[in-house]
Amino acid sequence: MTVDLPQYPMTRARGCPFDPPPDLSELQASAPLVRVRLMDGSTPWLVTRYADQRALLADARVSADIMRPGYPLGVPIDRERQPSMSFILMDDPEHARLRRMVTGPFAVRRVREMQPAVQQIVDDMIDELLAGPKPVDLVQAFALPVPSRVICELLGVPYADHEFFERNSSQLINRTATEEARAMAHVNLVEYLDNLVGEKLKQPGDDLLSQLTSRIEQGELTRSEAAQTGVLLLIAGHETTANMIALGTLALLEHPAQLELLRTTDDPELVGSAVEELLRYLNITHNGRRRVALADIEIAGEVIRAGEGMIIANDIGNRDPDVFAQPDRRHVAFGFGVHQCVGQPLARMELQVVYSTLYRRIPTLRLATDLEHVPFKHDGAVYGVYELPVTW
Repeated sequence: MTVDLPQYPMTRARGCPFDPPPDLSELQASAPLVRVRLMDGSTPWLVTRYADQRALLADARVSADIMRPGYPLGVPIDRERQPSMSFILMDDPEHARLRRMVTGPFAVRRVREMQPAVQQIVDDMIDELLAGPKPVDLVQAFALPVPSRVICELLGVPYADHEFFERNSSQLINRTATEEARAMAHVNLVEYLDNLVGEKLKQPGDDLLSQLTSRIEQGELTRSEAAQTGVLLLIAGHETTANMIALGTLALLEHPAQLELLRTTDDPELVGSAVEELLRYLNITHNGRRRVALADIEIAGEVIRAGEGMIIANDIGNRDPDVFAQPDRRHVAFGFGVHQCVGQPLARMELQVVYSTLYRRIPTLRLATDLEHVPFKHDGAVYGVYELPVTW
């Protein structure tokens, strides 16, 4: 007999683009740990409550290794051809070894030193907005180029190539793309980063990729590992922040009282709190964090058996009413445990600069269309909008 399981991912309610799917809310209230069915027919556990999510993400018996049987990919793949995404889909000690090599530039102190340069990029992009025609698509004119420029400067990637890596990275995270299309996008990006690493081996600069080449020369890292790490940081460094800038702006435009608080404040603590609340409220990683159990784990009244997959649905975890009656409580937008996002200090700083600058410099910013006509990214692993027409 075929068991009728909920399908995952689930569909958002019409007219509620900022909220998780209502089916997720119902499951969180009634069955916080339940099996769901993915596109490939697999049936991993779906984890919906905040406390359970944190417990599992911090549990050494939970693996992020995409190559392990039972890992809930959701799409049929040839595991022999599955491209690596560097350390985020590995376990310790290899995960820790590779992660340590890139943590320095993302340390809070280093990120703070970058803030004036990021502020200049944001101001320059706003100058171009104000000098150009309107209405304008804020995604292409601002939300995407700001983090792309920042991550290019940090990595040592020529911004002139941004259309190439933006096009391939968006294909790589599109969950409706074919296996062949995703594999080709990954090959394109790896070849591009490998060529850059080769150039920096000959002529290093003052950037993160050049720092990785010194690791290659010391025998601590292979050239392939450096290229894969570059792909990961390049994609993560612009895709997530770009979507958060655009979606956060849209959410604020739909909540004018909250927007007015940001527009008129000069309190960095208020801006920081607003960033945290938007990260919690929107949670753009809406495909869940995927894991597989290495041993039997008893949690939420059930037992996840060794070899069974799980999906940590942090979008609904961040709306857990048992935790977030107080909005400034700690969210899991950046994950938790050893795989917590290495670039979160940079993302936070970029968002703080954008949210404290854009609405102040363009105080009459408003949507140039109706909310129902804004195209949302329901087909991506990272949620956001494809376009955001605005005027002022």
